[in-house]
Amino acid sequence: MSGPFATSQRVVVKVGSSLLVDTTGRLRERWLESLARNVAELRAEHRDVILVSSGAIALGRSILGLPAGTLRLEEKQAAAAAGQIALAHAYQAALQDVGLGCAQLLLTLDDTEDRRRYLNARATIETLLRLGAVPVVNENDTVATTEIRFGDNDRLSARVAIMALADTLVLLSDVDGLYTADPHRDPLARHVPEVDRLSPEIEAMATGVTTAVGTGGMVSKLVAAKLATRAGCAVLIGDGRDLDPLARLRHGARFTRFAAQSSPRRARKEWIAGALAPSGVVTVDDGAAAALRAGRSLLPAGVVDVEGNFHRGDALLVKDRSGRTLAKGLSAYDAADAQRIIGRRSEAIEAILGFRGRDELIHRDHLVLL
Repeated sequence: MSGPFATSQRVVVKVGSSLLVDTTGRLRERWLESLARNVAELRAEHRDVILVSSGAIALGRSILGLPAGTLRLEEKQAAAAAGQIALAHAYQAALQDVGLGCAQLLLTLDDTEDRRRYLNARATIETLLRLGAVPVVNENDTVATTEIRFGDNDRLSARVAIMALADTLVLLSDVDGLYTADPHRDPLARHVPEVDRLSPEIEAMATGVTTAVGTGGMVSKLVAAKLATRAGCAVLIGDGRDLDPLARLRHGARFTRFAAQSSPRRARKEWIAGALAPSGVVTVDDGAAAALRAGRSLLPAGVVDVEGNFHRGDALLVKDRSGRTLAKGLSAYDAADAQRIIGRRSEAIEAILGFRGRDELIHRDHLVLL
């Protein structure tokens, strides 16, 4: 029984500090072990899982003996540095016990906005998933001062879901979803099981909160939900405090589901087609043109000319020999390297460039016909 994950192929799970660390600053080991079991169950069904975890500052506070109450920024950064080691070891041990390897990625929101860093992070996540590892993403809190001051990992988890083309984002919280008002204060507050569209009326239902070990609240979760659903990723907000939080969602626990506004790949292709200005032009032969129309990637062998000064990840127009525009896509190479490999077979790329790059100049996942 997969419940809300029945159609999911790639799931991002955001774990908040207050779920992972208790009010004394100790790791909730049994809870983490149960989460690892749940991840293993999803993986056994051939679903990719990515974890986005808070908790480093909360753990580090205890490790360094920092006092209760508000910490100065430099103390938060020191706590993050100390806590990150303990957090990584904890995830490694828990996932290893269920037969899974894991790998740590430290990101900031800037890493999801700078094009080159975004591409590098996405390539790393894709490679880890292909190799069977569970990526565990955390904010690089020792340098991400804005994120420490203004929120939890909700927005970062949405950016990771978009980056990874995930179809489901799970925000584990201390409540079982969205209510028409704060259920802790209003006994008449009603649970909202499904949100088709994030309207201003829905956004007005949210309230911000701060716990002893976590920050954020429903406001930041709705910001994350808006980002993710626009990119084709459904979002679930559910209560993660009890053991086996994902299994509980699968077997009837209450949650709020925010419907995706598209599919991840369709949303990405719409973004490529409409939002990105082209930085160059590639001209292809008749065979490559036919391959593109058949839904295939653009290989260097089919390219006869390259124009423009572009970088890896920039948008390119693809034209046939007559000058007719066929497609737009994201280049896997800088202009200088692209010039050197056009007309050549993919297996020759390493000998020409001195490194093993992508077989495609533009992969079909990053290309849209016009």
